[in-house]
Amino acid sequence: MSGSPAVVVGVDVGSNSVRALALDPDGVVLGATTAGYPGAAGWEPGHADPYAWFAATAQALAELRALVPGAARPAALCLGGQSPTTVPEAVPRPGIAAALTCRHPAGATGSPVEQHHAQHAALRAAHGPDVQAWQLYDWLAARFGAERAQARWPGDPPLTGYGPIVATGSVVGTVGTGHDIAAGTPLVAGAQDAYLAFWAGGLDRPGRAMDPGGRTGGLAVAVPAGSPAADAYALPSAVSGIDIVGGPVAAHGLILEWLRDLTGRDVRDLLALAAEVPPGARGVLVLPYLEGERAPRWNRELRGEVFGLSAGSGPGELARAVLEGTAYGLAHIARELGARGARLDTLVCAGSPARSPLWCSIKAAVLGVPVEVPAETDLAAYGAALAAGAGARWWPAPGTGRAGDWPRPAMTVLDPEPHPEYAAGLRRFLDLGDAAQARLSVPADAGVSSRSGPNPAEPTPSEPRLVEPNLSANPAEPNLSEEPTCPIR
Repeated sequence: MSGSPAVVVGVDVGSNSVRALALDPDGVVLGATTAGYPGAAGWEPGHADPYAWFAATAQALAELRALVPGAARPAALCLGGQSPTTVPEAVPRPGIAAALTCRHPAGATGSPVEQHHAQHAALRAAHGPDVQAWQLYDWLAARFGAERAQARWPGDPPLTGYGPIVATGSVVGTVGTGHDIAAGTPLVAGAQDAYLAFWAGGLDRPGRAMDPGGRTGGLAVAVPAGSPAADAYALPSAVSGIDIVGGPVAAHGLILEWLRDLTGRDVRDLLALAAEVPPGARGVLVLPYLEGERAPRWNRELRGEVFGLSAGSGPGELARAVLEGTAYGLAHIARELGARGARLDTLVCAGSPARSPLWCSIKAAVLGVPVEVPAETDLAAYGAALAAGAGARWWPAPGTGRAGDWPRPAMTVLDPEPHPEYAAGLRRFLDLGDAAQARLSVPADAGVSSRSGPNPAEPTPSEPRLVEPNLSANPAEPNLSEEPTCPIR
């Protein structure tokens, strides 16, 4: 590194905003900035204006340069972000929501690769058969000067029609003129946000796990490659021989936002009220299934339910029950994975929910493991900076190193404090969820008598699956800042 700039820059392009981060060779975050997307309020669900992504990225980089002077001439720049998201080659002009995001219905029930290809097919149907497809971070890199390329994490299946494959951490070009990053700066192939977040969080040995937070959330656990838990849905860790398994949930961050909108209280106030309520939420329990549930129930028809309300229940009890219900949802996934031999001994909490010590401590208590809370909660941006550092030859690229070869953000450790109310709450959560799922198996024309008796139909068996690349950071996260309208991602 002699004579090279002592800064690399990573960018995470989320669904609501961009996060840019400057990292030094020791893994210390020198500064970070966030910028929202102009015009995003007018986008149709599942659509986005890629030039708004570019404008926000440029703004975040300009602000980072003012905050960290060395970020103007970094050793390398890497862009990563939400996935599956597809940008057509020829976007007519700024202001046109031409890109399709992970929220678009095309391929939504398939794998991430199938979703990409379905998005590409939808673009061809709309704009003609010759439309070329890009992953969003590849398209953005090309705007800065990179060659056409398809950045892929080691072991990830290739995408047909998305350009030549290059490995995450490889140099794909240099920054051109007219940007807030010095011309000639190496541009490095990125990856989808989940891979980057898992890399940054150190999911590089069995037993380490992560809840990436955000609007959805979920549980990812590192296991030995080839173990019974590493089924067809496993994705590779940054360390060869380690796979990551688990599952995404549907609405952990979203249900807190729902409660915010329902009560008219901002998230910070709700968290303060929840802290005044004892474990067990005075009997109130929430099933956080506002948009169905993914792992481990995999049932889109489920809906959120609230149990145990009394005349004395208020916003504090509801807020506490929401926090506990999301922790029970993680424990449900952990139980399913444990049955396949995936042990969990440490949980990393990331995303904006990690900014709540109360929420993190509840997860530690319910899961019964220590929780690590990173000082930099946007681990996807940190992971993009790791990829930039690999391109600058500061440390190995993913798939070529060993555990401990890469820096991690500073962590605060919260030890679990078990409570009998949580053990009882988890049993109640599972029973009530089973009953909700069983009710959905009753035919729509069944009479009242058949609903009141035993249900002969069995619910769909739980099936742990891969933590999909759009688990960690794609949708909007609950805002834990003092400015309720400021986007976190």
